[in-house]
Amino acid sequence: MVTQILPIDENSLALAKEIILNGGVVAFPTETVYGLAANAYDGKAVESIFKIKGRPNDNPLIVHLHRDYDISSLVSAQPQYSKLLAEAFLPGPLTMVYKSKKSVSSAVSCGMDTLAVRIPSHSGAQKFLKYVNLPLAAPSANVSKHVSPVSAEHVFDDLNGKIPLILDGGKCSGGIESTVLDCTGNVPCILRSGLVTREMVAAVVGECDEYVMKDGERVRSPGMKYKHYSPRCQTVLFDYNDREKAYALYREKQNKGVRVALLCDSQVARGCDCSCILNLGETEREIACNLYDKLREGETFADIIIAVAPLKQDGIMVGVMNRLRKACG
Repeated sequence: MVTQILPIDENSLALAKEIILNGGVVAFPTETVYGLAANAYDGKAVESIFKIKGRPNDNPLIVHLHRDYDISSLVSAQPQYSKLLAEAFLPGPLTMVYKSKKSVSSAVSCGMDTLAVRIPSHSGAQKFLKYVNLPLAAPSANVSKHVSPVSAEHVFDDLNGKIPLILDGGKCSGGIESTVLDCTGNVPCILRSGLVTREMVAAVVGECDEYVMKDGERVRSPGMKYKHYSPRCQTVLFDYNDREKAYALYREKQNKGVRVALLCDSQVARGCDCSCILNLGETEREIACNLYDKLREGETFADIIIAVAPLKQDGIMVGVMNRLRKACG
């Protein structure tokens, strides 16, 4: 199979729609990461996503919609707080989990009675979703457990020859996956942290819980259970307070001729003398935006990436640290 990378225009959208309607898959950009989309009504098409990615079949998918799609055709109940959150944050990097009407393929939710729904804000994603005008099941467009893609080139690196089309919308601005919020209870509950934080949700609706998964429990959201976001080289993570140990390990590996890179934010970078630094940036937004890009950059030349956690770990950094810990196993 030949994999094309095409800019988003009338011709590529027509091709993408043809592929989707014929049971195929298409990679497309969102503001967080690139997604791998299939018609959510088509069970075989949805199952092909799992096969292409090598994704465990008990790890549910998120349905992506354009902003004008009638969500009530897919979910059975929308609590009032979910409507307030939709007004505040959608379109945007927030996925909300509802009780499902089970109108889409059961493969999307891995047989569960819930459905995760997202309305991305990326203009290219909205054009694609509006053009196809179907709910599209879409996890990240990468091989399972590898670093999520934030550019069309990243998708091509993972899925060349496996999919027919990548819609190129440039580098993703968000950089980590959407926040996933369980909206099936009386109070919203975060299943996966992201750019919409617990504090932001609580500011709109008054309160927000955060779910802690128990051993042996079934996965309720993408990104909850399995090792994720891992580069194709060794990785190790040090706490901010242990950064001197990270520097010592860097020097030890370098002296042995090992190709090594230090992954850290600008604050840490200014305080060390390591020669090869994958600098994540200064602000929370910069760090989130650059995390996957720098992990993928590092895997191209390093035998080991030594990561130092930022000092600040609340707000958006909760989601960043979730990804960083999973990336380092």
